[in-house]
Amino acid sequence: MEIEDIIKRNRELLISIARKTINSYVKEGKKECPDSYPEELNFNAGVFVTINENNELRGCIGVPYPEMKLIDALCEAAVSATQDPRFLPIKEKELKNIKIEISILTPPEKIEANDPMDYINEIKPGIDGLIIEKGGASGLFLPQVWKEIPDKREFLNELCLKAGLPKNTWENEKINLYRFHAYIINEEDLN
Repeated sequence: MEIEDIIKRNRELLISIARKTINSYVKEGKKECPDSYPEELNFNAGVFVTINENNELRGCIGVPYPEMKLIDALCEAAVSATQDPRFLPIKEKELKNIKIEISILTPPEKIEANDPMDYINEIKPGIDGLIIEKGGASGLFLPQVWKEIPDKREFLNELCLKAGLPKNTWENEKINLYRFHAYIINEEDLN
């Protein structure tokens, strides 16, 4: 069974799980994750949860690699997104104004490059999410970030900065660059 079909069939359930997890954590400090769910959701996946409040980013954190079951990764990402260090923790009074977006990631695949320009030729704006790694530093941009940064060079420069590297590291140094795609479920699209 195609993963995309499984995700489409379970969109409402996945958003519901994320919302319940967020509400439970913000109100009671408990990470509640369901014990039972459809068997077809029992696969490993990377997951990011994005929380927006009044169309402003309020948190976006996730599990980039398929190291845990989808539902466990979803709950982990949902809790973490309420505590995104770039923002103050989400408060109970904000819960009625938030909207949730879930990105379920395909396994990252390394982009092989003999020359930095190979990266420019290989990446697909609007489709590829990217992970950069160099030494102990890493950074990740979901495919949705292309809406804000449509230029390939600028995208790679900003990804370097997110990883804590100088912006042109990808041009001058040996890096590991990975691409992935995301199945996106936006709560607003379900209403």
